[in-house]
Amino acid sequence: MAKTHRLYIDGKWEDGKETMPVIDKFTGETIGLVPLADKAAVDRAIAAAHVAFPAWSRTPAHKRYQVLTKACQLLEKRQEEIAAIICREAGKAWKYSLGEVSRSIETFRFSAEEAKRIHGETVPMDASAAGEGRVGFWLRCPVGVVTAITPFNFPLNLVAHKVGPALAVGNTIVLKPASTTPLTAIKLAEILEEAGVPAGVFNVVVGSGGTVGEWLTVDPRISKISFTGSPPVGEAIIRKAGLKKVTMELGNNSGTIIEPDADLSAAVPRCVMSAFANSGQVCISLQRLYVHKAIAKEFTKRFVEETKKLKVGNPLEKDCDVGPMIELKEAERAEAWVKEAVKEGAKVLVGGKREGRVMQPTVLSNVRSEMKVMCQEAFAPLVSIYEYDTFENAVAMVEDSPFGLQAGVYTNDLKKAMYAVDRINVGGVMINDTSIFRVDHMPYGGNKMSGLGREGVRFACEEMTSIKMVMIKP
Repeated sequence: MAKTHRLYIDGKWEDGKETMPVIDKFTGETIGLVPLADKAAVDRAIAAAHVAFPAWSRTPAHKRYQVLTKACQLLEKRQEEIAAIICREAGKAWKYSLGEVSRSIETFRFSAEEAKRIHGETVPMDASAAGEGRVGFWLRCPVGVVTAITPFNFPLNLVAHKVGPALAVGNTIVLKPASTTPLTAIKLAEILEEAGVPAGVFNVVVGSGGTVGEWLTVDPRISKISFTGSPPVGEAIIRKAGLKKVTMELGNNSGTIIEPDADLSAAVPRCVMSAFANSGQVCISLQRLYVHKAIAKEFTKRFVEETKKLKVGNPLEKDCDVGPMIELKEAERAEAWVKEAVKEGAKVLVGGKREGRVMQPTVLSNVRSEMKVMCQEAFAPLVSIYEYDTFENAVAMVEDSPFGLQAGVYTNDLKKAMYAVDRINVGGVMINDTSIFRVDHMPYGGNKMSGLGREGVRFACEEMTSIKMVMIKP
C-alpha cells in the first residue's frame, strides 16, 4: 500500500481531511498519499512562521550556519534514497536525479557559508555638508516570512534555492511544492527537522496554486514571495501580492548559436544533453539551435546520430537518458506541437512519437520563427535546428524572443562572443556552452518575460533582505 504522508507545520506532522495521490510518472502506480492543506492549515503555517521569525532572525549567524551544514550532511547520507524519490515522482532519469541531489547539497552548503557573510557597509556621511560629525552605516536585515512556490522539474534543488537562502539570512518560510512532486519536499522537511531547524521556521503545505498558492500570496503576514513557474501564473501572483517583495523565474525558449569554428566533438554531445535532459523540462533547456550553414550538414548528422543513442524508458534504470514527462497532457501537447510544425513545413529528423507520458527525443529542421516549437516554450524533449548565414542574423534571431533567461554561443572569436553578450537581452550568456549551463552560486534569472530578480545563493540572500540605514550623531 502507498504510504500516507503528512504536512509539516510548526514543527509538527499533520494529517488532512483530504488526500491526493502521488503517481510514479513511468508506471502510473500510486507511490504516496499526501494531505491537501485547507485554509486553516495554511493559516497555521503562516502564523507559525510569523511567530517564529523574531527568534530565528536574531539567532547568531554561526548557529544558522551549523543548522544548514547539518542539513548538508544529512542530504549526503540519503542521496540515493532521495534520488529514487525524484526518479519516481518527477520521472527524471536516475543520473539526473542523483545529480540534482548533489547540486542541492552544494546549494545548502553555499547557503550555510552565506549565513556568515550577511553584512552592510559604512557610509561617508561627511560627503555631504549636512552629514558632518555623523557616523553612518547600513545593515542587511531579513524581511520576515517568505512564501516559496516551487515547480516539479527540480523538486529538491529549486526548493533548496529558496529555502537555503531564506534560512541563512534569518527569514522563516512556508513552502508549497508542486502538487505532482511533493514527496521530495516532505523528505526535506524531515531532514531540516533533524538538522535542528526550530519549530515554525520551516513549514510545508501541499495543494493547488488556485487555493494554497493564492492563500500564500495574499496573506498580509507574508513579506516575500519566491516563485518558479509559468509567466501567466507569475503575473497573476504579482497582481494579487500587493506590496510584497517578489522573485520570479518564469522560463525560456533557450537558443544556442554554433559558429563554424566550434569544436563539434564537444558541442554536439553537449547540445544533445542540453536539449533532452529531464525530458526537456528545464527552464534553460536548449530548444532553438542556430547552426551556421557552412557546418549545418555535418553538425545535424552528428546531432541526430547522438540523439538516436539515447536510452528512453524507466528513469530508475541507471543507464536511462530520457524518462516520462510530468503529465500525460503535457506529452500530448508536445506531440501536437510537433504535428502542427510538420503541417506547416517542418521535417522530423528523429523522434516525434509518443507513448503515454513518454515523448521520444525529437529533432526538427526546416522550421520558421513563428512556429510554436520556436516562439513558445516547449518544455519537452524537442529541439529545432535552424541554418543561418551570418552571425549577426543568428544573434538577432536568438534575441527575437519574448523570453530572456539564458543563451549559448559556440565560437572562439572573442569579438563575436562580446557582440552576442552586448546584443542578447538575457540573464546569462554562456560562451562555448549552451543555455543550460548553471552552477548554483552564480546569479541566475531572466529578463523580459523570463522573470524578475535573481537566484543563486548570494543573490537570493540579497533579494530576501532589506537595507536598514543607521545614522549616529555623537
